[in-house]
Amino acid sequence: MPVRNRTLDFSTLLPYLVLLVGRTPIINVTMKNQTVSRRQFVKLSAAAAAGLTILPGFRFGLDQLPAPMTRTLGKTGFEVTTLGLGGQASLQWTPPDVDPVTIILKAFKMGINYYDTSNLYQGSQLNYGKAFRHLNLIPGEPGYDKKLRESIFLTTKTHIRWAKPGVEDTDEVRDRTQGDHGEGTVGDLKRSLSQMFGDGQGSYPEGAYVDMVLMHALNNIAEVDVLYKGLETPIDPEGNFGTMVVLKDYRDGTNLTGLNPKKEKLIRHIGFSGHLNSPAMINMIQRDKWDLLDGMLVAINSNDKLYLNHQYNVIPVAEAKNIGIIAMKVFSDGAMYSKYAAWTRDHNGVVRTVGTREIPSKPLIEYALSTPGIHTAIIGIGQISDDNLKCQLVQNYYAAQIKSGSLTEERRLEIEKSTAHVKEGKTNYFQSPYEGLTPPQNIQVMGDKELEITWNTAYAADAPLSHYEVFHGEELVATVLHTPQTTTAPFRYKGTKKEGSYKVVTIDKGGKRAESEVMKV
Repeated sequence: MPVRNRTLDFSTLLPYLVLLVGRTPIINVTMKNQTVSRRQFVKLSAAAAAGLTILPGFRFGLDQLPAPMTRTLGKTGFEVTTLGLGGQASLQWTPPDVDPVTIILKAFKMGINYYDTSNLYQGSQLNYGKAFRHLNLIPGEPGYDKKLRESIFLTTKTHIRWAKPGVEDTDEVRDRTQGDHGEGTVGDLKRSLSQMFGDGQGSYPEGAYVDMVLMHALNNIAEVDVLYKGLETPIDPEGNFGTMVVLKDYRDGTNLTGLNPKKEKLIRHIGFSGHLNSPAMINMIQRDKWDLLDGMLVAINSNDKLYLNHQYNVIPVAEAKNIGIIAMKVFSDGAMYSKYAAWTRDHNGVVRTVGTREIPSKPLIEYALSTPGIHTAIIGIGQISDDNLKCQLVQNYYAAQIKSGSLTEERRLEIEKSTAHVKEGKTNYFQSPYEGLTPPQNIQVMGDKELEITWNTAYAADAPLSHYEVFHGEELVATVLHTPQTTTAPFRYKGTKKEGSYKVVTIDKGGKRAESEVMKV
């Protein structure tokens, strides 16, 4: 007769679980002589096969979690946890049976210290405000916990491009906000402070601030042109200018724009976000002669190279300027799993499970966080649970405990292969289509006696850029190493001018080549 409550030594089961999944890293066992029932073993086996992290005790208190790994968030100097809380999913599109405030509170209890939201995320900022009251993070209120406030990095976003309202939208440049303040950039900033620290109606307490404001979802160079107005051009306080110079005023406590008469300091850092267009984001960074940009939020996942990718284009440029880089869309906004490959429309689009047997969530998180240059990854949470095997926050937390660069290139390629077929590779609906390796951009040939050829960076395909070759006719006359082009200063070749034709060729580290048009002199 079977014994129903028989227990087994966990150490004897570990080899069987390893056989199920073929990899030991997904099993995190720190307690010796752990015993489990047969029922628990079946559950553990299923969890292991699905790529979940098996935790000691299964239902431990959060105070038993290991201390979170951190990385320095670029030139901000902030030691950021490798997992941040995204401001969408159930914080924005809240299902009827979910309390989003409990998600935020659990993240705090776990030691996560990067928090993301936006003026375009419905009730997300208000949900943070409710959580912050629980946590005594409201300046001026009794028991205000200044130390806790200083221990986190809170980022919001604005999709306002023109500082002042009243500019008609074009196909390329549109001001968007869910606020009814009618006050442009300043209205969005103060809306964030009011919703998270104030009354939600426009007021906010003295001492309230956000650590960073990102210019949200940068899509094209026309937007970059607007954002830099007032920096690249003279400021006319009676006219209009871009959002960036206003954010600078509220960072520095100045009133160059006339829009900060009290000379308030409401933000610590300025940055931008983007999913779509690496070339436009590169242009945004290159034009920053004032060293204003401290952060970049960028889409990065294992299907990145099926598109005009970010990991070999804008990310190296941002890294070279020591910009803090935050990964997003790690699961393709849920399209790696049950969600349709399009922008979320309501709470029915929120994924509330932890990975699948076919595509475990852990390798996807590891992929993003092992991408060179990435400091942290924000992930929206649809579901938390007291059952750690079903809790997205706990599982994501464990998956994020990975050192930078710790995955081999072979392992990264394995992960890419495992997701390339999902939705026929069309998961990244938010990203520009694949274009292949490009020739150098904007080639110029100058000089009467001495030849000078200049060009801007090429755009990479499925391998990093290596170098450029300059040809006179069929003769190779120069090789120029590729480095991330962090300013508008072009790559340059100088030599003796000869009659005939010249061309410049891009070569990537995979050996692919892309030739420019032939230029006759």
